[in-house]
Amino acid sequence: MAEAEAHGIVIVGGGICGLATALALHRKGIPSLVLEKSRSLRADGAGIGVHANGWRALEQLGVAAELRETAQLITVYHDVWQQGDKTSREKVPVRMELRCLNRKDLIEALAKDIPAGAIRFGCRVAAVAADPGGGHGAVLTMADGTAMKAKVLIGCEGTYSAVARYLGLSPVRTIPRPVLRGFTWYPHGHSFDTEFLRLRVGGFFIGRLTITDNLVHFFVTMPKQPTADVIKDLKRVRDHALKDLQDVECPGEIIEIVRGSDPESLNLVTEFWYRPPWEVVLGSFQRGAVTVAGDAMHAMGPFIGQGGSAGLEDAVVLARSLARAAVDDSDNAREKKVVGEAIGEYVRERRPRLALLSLESFVMGALLVRSPSPVTKLVCVAVLILLGSKSLRHANYDCGRL
Repeated sequence: MAEAEAHGIVIVGGGICGLATALALHRKGIPSLVLEKSRSLRADGAGIGVHANGWRALEQLGVAAELRETAQLITVYHDVWQQGDKTSREKVPVRMELRCLNRKDLIEALAKDIPAGAIRFGCRVAAVAADPGGGHGAVLTMADGTAMKAKVLIGCEGTYSAVARYLGLSPVRTIPRPVLRGFTWYPHGHSFDTEFLRLRVGGFFIGRLTITDNLVHFFVTMPKQPTADVIKDLKRVRDHALKDLQDVECPGEIIEIVRGSDPESLNLVTEFWYRPPWEVVLGSFQRGAVTVAGDAMHAMGPFIGQGGSAGLEDAVVLARSLARAAVDDSDNAREKKVVGEAIGEYVRERRPRLALLSLESFVMGALLVRSPSPVTKLVCVAVLILLGSKSLRHANYDCGRL
């Protein structure tokens, strides 16, 4: 059997958090290798809202300025609740930076400054084990049977993480709820305000965010799953959603956005993933020189729009912690101790922040999805008040300098 390939820092997953972690380490002069299961950058998906805390992290990564050129500021939250003949509206100014990015722009901005050869595509990690020789943090077994040793291993591969399993973390929980997302392009410009419209009508929860004067992102959270034959064709999913929206008398401008969407941009998510807040508080996020970040650590659903930004924060804090440790080609007990301490520092810094985010998202999800009893609803509202949810306290956070 060929000898296992050996590396210093290996990052599993080339999504937002994995690329951000590799870029953060590169900015600190630390090499790493990203293993991505796809054959190319995973630049698909739709829009992603980035609040002030995410922009502070992007500034530390050195890509904020160019990304700001791709998306305008969202200045207003516009909530509309349509119940039969009654419609209630509330507009609240956005008092901190919020922009909706095209996920493709974000992924490409993070990837372009990572050194050539530092992202290896087509690498699916099947299993992770401790290094029997004790010289490395872990041994990875790929789907094709090859092995790789890593002195430091960071799992950023999302909700179904082999690294999280190695750490003993429970599988993420799911809430079945279909969401159709996409972009609509207006070649001559649109007339929408720079707002985040959030509309509830007939069991649907619909969002619309302007990205530029010509581009709009939308999502349609549907009350029930499309049938299996419909799910296979995103255009049919769109047609199915349009019919149901018309049946509940959804405003015409929303129907036109969905009808005019770019078919190539359509994306369907059939369930929300989350790690309960008590698992974030009590879970094991470190085993020697092995840890996790992003959704592998704290999947939290879309309810407060913080999944992506929290992953960016993870990247900055983790790289800052590892920069204090010597991760080089030597192999000695002191290096392992220092690296372990650095990862422990990262986990200790991130856990309180992530516990509060997970709790807020969990409670918000309970209100929006689970139809709680009046008592439970009262408790949820009280928790959100204590967390400062209405004032978006979670978004006014600074993870610090890289």
